[in-house]
Amino acid sequence: MAASAQIGVTGLAVMGRNLARNFARNGYTVAVHNRTPARTRALVEEFGHEGAFVPAESLQDFVAALERPRRLLIMVKAGGPTDEVIGEFAPLLEAGDMIIDGGNAHFLDTRRREQGLRELGIHFVGSGVSGGEEGALHGPSIMPGGSAESYAVLGPMLEKISAHVDGDPCCTHIGTDGAGHFVKMVHNGIEYADMQLIAEAYQLLREVGGYAPAEIAEIFRRWNKGRLSSYLIEITAEVLAHTDADTGKPFVDIVQDAAEQKGTGRWTVQTALDLGSPVTAIAQATFARVASSRAQLRAAYRGLPGGTDQELRRHEAERFTEQVEQALYASKVIAYDQGWTMIRDGAAEYGWDIDLGAVARIWRGGCIIRAAFLDRIRAAHAADPGLASLLAEDTFAAELADAQVPWREVVAVAAHRGIPVPAFSASLAFYDTLRSAHLPAALIQGLRDFFGAHTYHRTDRPGSYHTHWAEPGRPETRTDQ
Repeated sequence: MAASAQIGVTGLAVMGRNLARNFARNGYTVAVHNRTPARTRALVEEFGHEGAFVPAESLQDFVAALERPRRLLIMVKAGGPTDEVIGEFAPLLEAGDMIIDGGNAHFLDTRRREQGLRELGIHFVGSGVSGGEEGALHGPSIMPGGSAESYAVLGPMLEKISAHVDGDPCCTHIGTDGAGHFVKMVHNGIEYADMQLIAEAYQLLREVGGYAPAEIAEIFRRWNKGRLSSYLIEITAEVLAHTDADTGKPFVDIVQDAAEQKGTGRWTVQTALDLGSPVTAIAQATFARVASSRAQLRAAYRGLPGGTDQELRRHEAERFTEQVEQALYASKVIAYDQGWTMIRDGAAEYGWDIDLGAVARIWRGGCIIRAAFLDRIRAAHAADPGLASLLAEDTFAAELADAQVPWREVVAVAAHRGIPVPAFSASLAFYDTLRSAHLPAALIQGLRDFFGAHTYHRTDRPGSYHTHWAEPGRPETRTDQ
């Protein structure tokens, strides 16, 4: 088989198939392969008119169809299946060739794979891809890691098939080895928080405001025309406006209230703990999904006393709606800020040089969390590459200052009514934690020193100290000399 394909895609489930079609639609000749040959044939038969495909049934024919340096994109299940496919293809490749993993791999696996293939002279590119099946076909947000050399060869192709906003591709070289998959993991963590915050806003509008789902859909459509404009707000309106054909009920009322997850949110929280990165809103959103699925535990709590129940008059409901918008926006800013802090922490830990402004730029289109205010985040980091937090930027700080009273009132109303708002509450608590001049952590340090001689630092002089709590007079000694 003559080498004529500029890129190859193996693993032709929905995402792999649509990415292959995207490459072909953009003028590239694409070799396609699947463990089940029938799926390869089906793709060519159904979509062959969209561009140039080179079907291959064997691994050898697939590799032989690729131009040097070979670019081989694998789209298979994360974990063992990815290692298995790499193990099958690596012996067939040569130095300078590259394997691209476009799945949701754990970034530590990507680091391991990159190191192992580097020793063979093969480039390994762990690339986050966001946008779902539609994004894969029409233009996703792409977050490739790997060597700068591999990006020089592969990057122009990825940029061409990615989404574009204001003429800019939603793709950039994130950093070495696992940086791309790390940033995609944090993206998904932010996505968890964003969806949980939206869900909490919906429940408040329904249970406190007294609005029906169709009415709440109109509220979200209105919000989507303002500063909350985003893909998730847009599709929330669509879901809430949908009526179930079988029952005539609002769609949201016939869906079981048990949220599932594929693991990236959990990875984000686990990794944040390892890094000491306080992603509290993301964590609460992840735990909220877990709690929603614990049917037996929920049954044990059901029927226990809750909060008050008071119906609002229409003008009161309208005022409450405005407060919820403020709380949703402020909490959203906190969740995104936590994500950016975690990316910064990960870059410091693993030696990546990640442009935080570029991350905001490539998330403006294609991806699930694309939102209008990402352009402001991009601009803030462009103006100050060392920006420690979005709250250090004047306009974001002013907006959260304006949101203070309604944000707190919404959380208070939820508590009084017995309505769970874990992500709203965690976002507000995080804000209050970081803005506070004094925290009770001083007492915690005292307790740790009392039972474990863990020492503490004083506010009035340098050094590390321990108080001998069991001795008369409780003398203090300096421990770092």
